[in-house]
Amino acid sequence: MNMEEEPKKEEQEKSKSSSGQAYYSSRPKIGGRGPSKLRQQFSRGMSYFLVIAASLIFYFVLLRLTNLSDGFLTVFGVLKPVVYGCVIAYLLNPIVRKIDKYLVPALERYIKKREKAEKISRGVGIFVSLVLMVVLIVTLCNLLLPELYSSIRNLIFTLPRQLTELVNELSDVKFNDSTTSKLVKTGIQEGTDMFLNWLKTDFLDKVNAFMSNLTVGMINFLSELFDALIGVIISIYLLFSKELFARQTKKCIYAVFSPRHANMILHLTTKGNEIFGGFIIGKLIDSAIIGVLCFIVLSILKMPYVVLVSVIVGVTNVIPFFGPYIGAIPSAILILLVDPVKGIYFIIFILLLQQFDGNILGPKILGNSTGLSAFWVIVAILLGGGLFGFVGMIMGVPTFAVIYYIAEMIINYRLERKKLPEESKYYDAMSYVDDEGNYCHSEEQRMAINEEKKEKGE
Repeated sequence: MNMEEEPKKEEQEKSKSSSGQAYYSSRPKIGGRGPSKLRQQFSRGMSYFLVIAASLIFYFVLLRLTNLSDGFLTVFGVLKPVVYGCVIAYLLNPIVRKIDKYLVPALERYIKKREKAEKISRGVGIFVSLVLMVVLIVTLCNLLLPELYSSIRNLIFTLPRQLTELVNELSDVKFNDSTTSKLVKTGIQEGTDMFLNWLKTDFLDKVNAFMSNLTVGMINFLSELFDALIGVIISIYLLFSKELFARQTKKCIYAVFSPRHANMILHLTTKGNEIFGGFIIGKLIDSAIIGVLCFIVLSILKMPYVVLVSVIVGVTNVIPFFGPYIGAIPSAILILLVDPVKGIYFIIFILLLQQFDGNILGPKILGNSTGLSAFWVIVAILLGGGLFGFVGMIMGVPTFAVIYYIAEMIINYRLERKKLPEESKYYDAMSYVDDEGNYCHSEEQRMAINEEKKEKGE
């Protein structure tokens, strides 16, 4: 403490005592002149104890990993309505935010208090978003469920006959006496025999098991539907109080972490929200457009199973990169069994549709929301699908994009500290960093830099 501050402090204490106010009536300042030697030794001992305790806890966590995962799944099952509510609120939030953007200024012309205008606008936004969600779900169910039922029913009744006809046609095909033709004929016969045996044994057993578990499936479906309805109610509260929750979370982060770490966490949260929101909402819109286009074109071409195939193509299109092929393969097989010529037309159409989606529609809607190259997209899909199934294939790309952004930020920070260029184009085969840490251009890189300077007029 400075010598000038000590008289001021004494005067403040004297004024408090002269006014009859106790010294401890106001909140004292936390912290003193620094830790004593005893406290320093105690802190050092506590550090050793915490390290040993953390190691033991980590060891027992590994031993009880199965029990912990079961407990986590139990807690997740109990809190599933909250999870549904968070997902629904996250998907509806763009609509609510857009309505607030235009409705609040309009209401302020008639309502003087801004808080009241914001509450009215928020209520209108939530109501409109929920109505749109219900209308969309009801419309899809009315359009799709009857058609899906008829398509699946026809498929069940006609598939055995179609397979039998295909096998007979393959058996009637005449081959010459060459070795290759004999191998082809033998392969076709063995393949058809294996497929028919699979239909008679494994397939029928799986159908019987599915029918026996149908009651359990209906109960699980009703349970999930009930959780989703509770989630809708929770989403209303979340959307009404989203600013309050955001402020409370921000307050906790600044209270727990240092300002530098807290700002970094908030930055990564904002960036993650930008990546996830842009990817998920954009992918849903893109897949809906692809499904509608597929339905229109297949209806014009008078393809079989129009609604079923359109639903398969639209739903699997949510999965990046592999999704179009995952949906196109079973759809093409279904159409080929009915009409081989139309099946070939369908394959050509799907190839054209995916080119349109990948080169025109997808970039227009999604842009560069993830910032990942095609290689890292494939890695993210394979890793997410292998660990978490269908949901992992969808969420793996934005999750990996956030991890990629963090890694890129750390690498660029370290390069900046070393005063090295951050862009990858500077690290070609001939460029290097000498032992003193100075970056040295290759001749090609030097020419490229000079050309950039000439174009900029430097």
